[in-house]
Amino acid sequence: MRKVSILGATGSIGTQTLDVIRKEKDRFQLTAISANSSWKKVIDIINEFNPTYVVLTEEKAYREVKEYCSNIGKNTKILFGMKGLNTIASLPEVDIVVTSVVGMIGLVPTITAIKSGKDIALANKETLVTGGKLVMSEAKKHNVKILPVDSEHGAIFQCLQGNEKSSVNKILLTASGGPFRGKKEYELSEVTVDEALKHPRWNMGKKISIDSATLMNKGLEVIEAHFLFDIDYDQIEVVVHPESVIHSMVEYIDGSVIAQMGSTDMKLPIQYALNYPERKNAVVEKLDFYKMGTLTFEKPDMDTFKPLKLAYEAGKAGGTMPAILNAANECAVDLFLNKRIKFLQIGNILEMCMDKFTIQQNYTLEDILQLDSKVKSYVNENFGK
Repeated sequence: MRKVSILGATGSIGTQTLDVIRKEKDRFQLTAISANSSWKKVIDIINEFNPTYVVLTEEKAYREVKEYCSNIGKNTKILFGMKGLNTIASLPEVDIVVTSVVGMIGLVPTITAIKSGKDIALANKETLVTGGKLVMSEAKKHNVKILPVDSEHGAIFQCLQGNEKSSVNKILLTASGGPFRGKKEYELSEVTVDEALKHPRWNMGKKISIDSATLMNKGLEVIEAHFLFDIDYDQIEVVVHPESVIHSMVEYIDGSVIAQMGSTDMKLPIQYALNYPERKNAVVEKLDFYKMGTLTFEKPDMDTFKPLKLAYEAGKAGGTMPAILNAANECAVDLFLNKRIKFLQIGNILEMCMDKFTIQQNYTLEDILQLDSKVKSYVNENFGK
């Protein structure tokens, strides 16, 4: 039995991880979970899986769950905040930590888990975008596996199996194109929040859905791929593939392209990461090639969808520039969701922050956390009023 801790158990990836554990009860035991404010969902998880530890990062939710467990006599340990996240990321009995929280909040507990020797099933893009050099250095030092849960990175990881890094020519990172695929800048000036949240293929949380609409999600994945697979940015190419059947590809120096295909379901890469290096019986619907139809591929429009272009620029600049980009994006997306700025302003804010803040090529975890706070304060002060 592998004991699992899930950071972010009530979000899209977290709930699908629970589905995988539910179907493989003979292999996995849920030891700990965290959530932000969805306390009713947490209570359901407690009743079904009986985890030893539960962390809430929102105070009201923490009180509700603590009171519930006390009233029914549950001895589940209810913890709070970042201290709680670090605790369940480093439990001696846990074998693998699934990091599926959204945003910078995932960086510190992920590093804590790595330092505690835990394998990481990584679904938190911001961890590698903001602190990739630190994270991969610690993983190497502590002999920890970073197993990608993103469908694209999970696909690349599978396509690389059994091949030498020196034989890779480039990575082809597929993108659905989001809800505004094919639109030009003038058509996006009055985009509403509801329109931006309507992803054509994937059911995701609000922040990731907006990132997909701006193509920033793909930009974050480009930076993440650079660190995960130790590959130059010039060898990472984004291909718009609206059917989302091919989850990503690797082109080798002999011209061969290996693609990973599967149904549009995150449970597939989650299951592979949890069971790696083994494969288990499918927990997703299998592809029917007779019903699939045509697969199409397009070049991304990086002029209209500026965040993708900026992500490449930030990655190539290196140092703390990806952290600057990420902090600006987290804040700008939040402002857009709260109808304080317009859709196209997101890219403009990212560009302004990249111009304003100075890059540090050598940095510590504390440097990243302080920079994140400074950038977000700047964006809120200048655009949040």
